[in-house]
Amino acid sequence: MLTLVPTDLWAYTRSDGHSVAGIPIDFLLFAMTLIGVALFHNRVLHVALSGLTVILLYNFLVTGFKHGSGMGGLVAHFGHEWVILTNLFCLLVGFALLADQFERSHVPQLIPKVLSRGWVGNFVLLILVFILSGFLDNIAAAIIGGTVAMSIFNKRVHIGYVAAIVAASNAGGSGSVVGDTTTTMMWIAGVNPLDVLHAYIAAVVALVVFGIPASVQQAKHAEIVSADSATLHVDKARLAIVFIILVSAIVTNVTVNLRFNHLADHFPFIGVAVWVALIATSFWRAPDWKLIPGTAAGSLFLLALVTCASLMPVEKLPLASWESALVLGFVSAIFDNIPLTALAIKQGGYDWGMLAYTVGFGGSMIWFGSSAGVAISNIVHEAKSVGAWLKNGWHVVLGYVVGFAVLLAVYGWQPTPIGNSASTAAPTASHSGTR
Repeated sequence: MLTLVPTDLWAYTRSDGHSVAGIPIDFLLFAMTLIGVALFHNRVLHVALSGLTVILLYNFLVTGFKHGSGMGGLVAHFGHEWVILTNLFCLLVGFALLADQFERSHVPQLIPKVLSRGWVGNFVLLILVFILSGFLDNIAAAIIGGTVAMSIFNKRVHIGYVAAIVAASNAGGSGSVVGDTTTTMMWIAGVNPLDVLHAYIAAVVALVVFGIPASVQQAKHAEIVSADSATLHVDKARLAIVFIILVSAIVTNVTVNLRFNHLADHFPFIGVAVWVALIATSFWRAPDWKLIPGTAAGSLFLLALVTCASLMPVEKLPLASWESALVLGFVSAIFDNIPLTALAIKQGGYDWGMLAYTVGFGGSMIWFGSSAGVAISNIVHEAKSVGAWLKNGWHVVLGYVVGFAVLLAVYGWQPTPIGNSASTAAPTASHSGTR
């Protein structure tokens, strides 16, 4: 649920700076930062902040920023980005506290009663995450799935299954205009909600392809552990608090986008709504506020990478085609999908359902490729390793490719012009939803 880039993002023509073998130094610095994150996964925040500092200095001293040069350009850049960053920070930390409320409601411990043993029950949990993400924020869906998994597997969750939970949350929102940032952007820009619905063809196929191997991995790693239900009592107050927070986020998301879209650039409505609900309900049942420092550190890591991505000179995309849509999914694993989608909308000529699948699901291939992945890694710390994620979550990459191939074979490449609707805003206007 992020507020997106403004309509004049690329209004300023910055200096080309320098390049190596035709590659702008900005991208090389960003690539070095990502390599550092992959190699030093125990120091990811330090690496990300160091990389951001170097990129900011390079923009400040050499190329200038998208909105101007020098201090004025820097201030203008963050003047446009602060809503995105604030929303993301509020959601990541806020939903971590929501997860604490959900866990202390004792509902996760009771879920084994309705799940089958073995890989089938594990797969059912992924299906539930997939469904939840169709109408909830994908961070919330991933955190709920991760919280349940940590409970029912007695905190022994396989990295491959963690990757699958993230993938299920991202895939589940790909065909719904309220399930993901990218689809919400398209909706507000004038894309008919039915024109993204066919993303579910690929998403469902991908869920089967990555979900079954991940469920088998988890079954071999740790079985579902049933708690003594006779000693457990659902804390209905905490469960109600979870419901209130989620409803607050959903209602604010829809209301701002449909009624007050012109104000969405100027205030982090979604993040504030979550925190208003958290604080208001804390007098009923307080969350564990001690979780904030640790979660905030993990959240700052993603904010640093998002800021780095916002500084890259990405002014145009290749011509719209199914090949470019496929590649954008892989790019989305390391590059923020918000500006990518904004550019695609501005360019036009895309099959919006195919694009929604690729940029929405693509971030699942690496743990920091989506906010859902960063959020769940704050719960399962072992997930903060690119090598472990790729090695154990290989099925997510396979699922992405197979899902795309089936969508292309069954539905084909059907680009749709952006229509004129009452809710249409400028292509790169602000929206809610999370990557």
